Amino acid sequence: SLVVLFGATAGAYGAKLGSDERELILLVWQVVDLHSKKVGTLHKSLVKADNLDLSDQCREVSGLTPEGLGKAEPLDRVLQQFSQLVSSDLKVLGRNSYTLCSDGQLLIRQVLHPETSKKNFLLSDCFYSFYDLRKEFHTCYPSSAAVKDQTIKTMAEYLGLGTEETEEDFGVWQVKTMVAIIFSMLSEGCNHIFTEPETVKYKYETGPCSKSETVDSETVIRARGLPWQSSDQDIARFFKGLNIAKGGVALCLNAQGRRNGEALVRFVNSEQRDLALERHKHHMGSRYIEVYKATGEEFLKIAGGTSNEVAQFLSKENQVIIRMRGLPFTATQDDVLGFLGPECPVTGGKEGLLFVKYPDGRPTGDAFVLFSCEEYAQNALKKHKEILGKRYIELFRSTAAEVQQVLNRYMSTPLIPTLPTPLIPVIPPPYTIATGSIRDCVRLRGLPYTAGIDDILEFMGDATADIKPHGVHMVLNQQGRPSGDAFIQMKSADKAFMVAQKCHKKMMKDRYVEVFQCSGEEMNFVLMGGTLNRSGLSPPPCKLPCLSPPAYAAFQTAAVIPAEAALYQPQALLPTTRTPQASAAAPPAVTYYPAQAAQLYMNYTAYYPSPPVSPTTVGYIAAPPGAVAAAATATHTPLLPQPGALVRMQGLPYNTGMKEILSFFQGYQYAPDDYNGLIQLSDQARSVLQAPKEWVCL
Repeated sequence: SLVVLFGATAGAYGAKLGSDERELILLVWQVVDLHSKKVGTLHKSLVKADNLDLSDQCREVSGLTPEGLGKAEPLDRVLQQFSQLVSSDLKVLGRNSYTLCSDGQLLIRQVLHPETSKKNFLLSDCFYSFYDLRKEFHTCYPSSAAVKDQTIKTMAEYLGLGTEETEEDFGVWQVKTMVAIIFSMLSEGCNHIFTEPETVKYKYETGPCSKSETVDSETVIRARGLPWQSSDQDIARFFKGLNIAKGGVALCLNAQGRRNGEALVRFVNSEQRDLALERHKHHMGSRYIEVYKATGEEFLKIAGGTSNEVAQFLSKENQVIIRMRGLPFTATQDDVLGFLGPECPVTGGKEGLLFVKYPDGRPTGDAFVLFSCEEYAQNALKKHKEILGKRYIELFRSTAAEVQQVLNRYMSTPLIPTLPTPLIPVIPPPYTIATGSIRDCVRLRGLPYTAGIDDILEFMGDATADIKPHGVHMVLNQQGRPSGDAFIQMKSADKAFMVAQKCHKKMMKDRYVEVFQCSGEEMNFVLMGGTLNRSGLSPPPCKLPCLSPPAYAAFQTAAVIPAEAALYQPQALLPTTRTPQASAAAPPAVTYYPAQAAQLYMNYTAYYPSPPVSPTTVGYIAAPPGAVAAAATATHTPLLPQPGALVRMQGLPYNTGMKEILSFFQGYQYAPDDYNGLIQLSDQARSVLQAPKEWVCL
C-alpha cells in the first residue's frame, strides 16, 4: 500500500518549499491499495505553527488564515493522529504495511525532518523511506519532462487528466490528482511496479577518508558560521533529511589548529548536495549558517589522510571521538586511561588512544580517544579542564576528518623550514608609500576572505589603469589572515572619487564591497595597525611600553625597500600563517620592509605589500646563483649563514627582547655582526621586534 502525502508550509510553495525555514501548517493524505486499486478515506489536518505569520504566497495559494491555524493541533500530535488513522484505514483494506509517496523530495527531506529535529521529537520509521512520484512517473513515462521540471499539474496534463483545480479545499485536489496519476501508472498499458523507494539515513556514519579517493565536486558543500564547539553530529543534524556520505563531515581548522567555524560536507550524490544548498542561511541555534559549493579537492585536503596509524585508529567504525588537548608531554597511555577512569572506558584500551606527535617523535600535547557509545563520551566530556599532573586538560568532541587534519599538519611540518629559491623582483628603484591629507586613495571593506589581488583588479574594472604602481595593499589581522580590508592608491583624488562612486556596494563573488575615498595618511594608520571608523582615526594599539613611539609624526617617514629585503620571500624569515588559495598563475609575493619608524606597528596589523601587479607591468624571475652572489657582494651583508648555523626559537614570551635572547645563548659562539638577521635595522625599528613570538637567529 501507498500513503499519498501532501503538505504545505507557512512560507514558500512549490520548488522553494522548505527553503525559507518556515513551519509546516497542512498535511493531507490518503491510503492507496496497489493490488485491489482501492483507496481509504482522504484526511486533511491543519498544523499549528509556533509562528502563525503566513506569507502572502501562502495566503493566496492555500486560503488559510492565522485564526484558523490557531485552533489546530501542534505537529507532534498531528503526526500521532496520522499514524493512528493510517493504521485504521489499512485494517479496513486488509493491509498491514505501507510506504509514503509524495510529490518530490521537498516535503520529506526539507520540511518534516528538519522541523522535527529542531523541535526535538522523533519521526516514525515510515518517514525514512518514501517514493518520489516525480521519479516514478519519469521511469514509467521516459518521454515526459525531466524530473526537476515535473509538477502535479504537468504530470496530469501529460496523462490527459483534468487539471482544473475545483473549489475543493487546498491540498485535497493535489492528493486526488496524485492518486489518479498512480492508477494510470498501474494500468495495463504501463503495469508500473514501485520497487526502489528513496531512503533517509537514520544517523550519520563516521569513517576515515583516504587522499587516494576520488571525490565528486558536485557532492561537496562548505558550511560557514558554525559555532566553534559544534561536532560532526551537530552538522549532520543541521542537514537532517539529507544523506551525508560516510565520513563526509570535515571540520576545518585554523593555523593554530583550532576550529574556524567552517566545515566541508560531502553528500552521497549531487541531488542531495543541491538540496543542501537550499539551506543557505538556515539556523543552527541562534546562528545562521552560510552554505556554498565546494570542490572534491578541498574536501580531500581537509579530510584525506595517508597515515597507516591513523587508518588503523579510525578503522573501528561508529565510534565517538574525543580530542584531548593540553596533555603533559610526559603523559603515557596509562596516565590518560587513569585520568578518564572506569566510568568512561576507552574502546580497545590502549588501542583506542592516538597521541599526536611531531615528525621527530616529540609529543604535541594532543591526543584522540575512541568511545563505543554516547554515554561514555558524555562522561569523558564532564572531565573538561580537570587536572592531570600539573595541567588542566581540555576535552572536545572530534571527527575522523579532524584527526586526519591534525595529524597531517603536525607530521608534514618540517623542524626548520627550508628557505625558498631566492627571487629577484624586476622592479624599479625604491618607491614610497603615499602620505599626506590628499584623498587619492580608496578603502575596500567587506572583501571575501578568499579574495586576492587579481579579484580586486577584476572588481575595479576599467579603473585598474588609474592605480599607481604597487598601489594595492591588503590588510591582514594579527593571525596573518585577510581582514576583509584593502587600500588602493589612485593616481589622483578625482580618480579615487570616481572609483568610490562607481564601485561602492558592488558585488565581489557573493558579497557586496563598500568603497570609501580616503587619504594616504589614513591608509598608513590602518596599514600600520590603527583603525579607521566613522568617529575618525584610532592610533595603533601599544600594549608594551617599548612599542610606544614618541609621536605619530613617525608615520610621515617614507617607506623604502632595502635591496637586501627584496631578495627573499616572507617564508624565509617566518613560517607562513595562512594557506594561499589555489592561484598558481599569480606571481609570488615579495616582502618589502618599510624603513625605520614606519615599521613600528607592523606587528599588529601586518602590512601586506601587494605583488607588483597593479597594473600588471612588473614580473619576477628566478635569481641565478651569480645574481644572488652579486647582490650579497654589493651589500656587504652575508645572505645566508653557514650550513647548520641557523636555529629557530619557538614559544618565547611575548615581552622577550634582544638582551634576553643573547643571554639565553650565553656561552655559545654566535656571529655578533649578524644577530639582526637578514635585514639591517635601525635601533628604533629593532625595538619593535620584541613582539613576535618566534625568532630566527643567526
